[in-house]
Amino acid sequence: MKLSKTVIFLACLVALLGAVYAGVGLFWQDGGSPFTFTTLHGKTVEMYGQGLYRNDSAFKAPILRGTDAATLFVCVPVLLIAVLLYRRGSLHGGLLLASMLAYFLYNSASLAFGAAYNNLLLVYIACFSASLFGFVLAFRSIDLDTLGKLTSSKFPRKRIAVFLFFAGLSLTIWFVDIISALAAGTVPPNLGPYTTEATYAIDLGIIFPTAYLAGVLVWRRNPLGTLLASVLIIVNVSIGLVVASQSIMQALNGIILTPAEYAAYVAPFVTLSLIATWLVILLFRNISNIKPS
Repeated sequence: MKLSKTVIFLACLVALLGAVYAGVGLFWQDGGSPFTFTTLHGKTVEMYGQGLYRNDSAFKAPILRGTDAATLFVCVPVLLIAVLLYRRGSLHGGLLLASMLAYFLYNSASLAFGAAYNNLLLVYIACFSASLFGFVLAFRSIDLDTLGKLTSSKFPRKRIAVFLFFAGLSLTIWFVDIISALAAGTVPPNLGPYTTEATYAIDLGIIFPTAYLAGVLVWRRNPLGTLLASVLIIVNVSIGLVVASQSIMQALNGIILTPAEYAAYVAPFVTLSLIATWLVILLFRNISNIKPS
């Protein structure tokens, strides 16, 4: 694994920017109050009306704040730990660093494209840019030939491939939202004041095909599949934590989903995250670590 000072700098910058936007989003409450808004589709939506997310819907703002809590208290510290391990020449640290940069790429892109315009837009864009280039460089710093040689013959390829296929399948819930709306001649029920939903594009356009590509490559014993799978599985652990935090924050704000909604939108992601945690342990047990001599 080739160490890069640029990767370390970009990762530290991402940690700083992530801590800033997550901290402000979570803790800044300016005493505003909810208000109603009529959307382009003629629907009346209740808006959050407070803090950074004042112009987001009352349904989505707690989701954003729940994500901020998980980002600030878990993902930022883990990213910094990954930087320290990476600096020591640890292959495990390199895999963890690439994965956490992928998480911040996903999170900052979701905020830049999906949250209502607010005063931290430039921070979102800066974090999006730093995490994008940091992820690409961190990903490329891991030599595939070396990774293949350090991967044990006992590496649980079939279990990981099957997991990735199910993880990709879980994202098809967004197809249900979109196709149901198309069939009814309306918009998805929780679209609110937004013109579109960034999560649909990111999950279905990037994460969904990558999960299946990684699954096939892992099954074929391709080292690129091992690298992609490591990133996706570690990100999956983070996403499960984020979804749980979002649900808690919504409940604290009086938004209680129906049992069917919890079953469709919460339980699968949390369950996959728990399984992913177990798979991360198996990953690191079956990939020999590189440490400084």
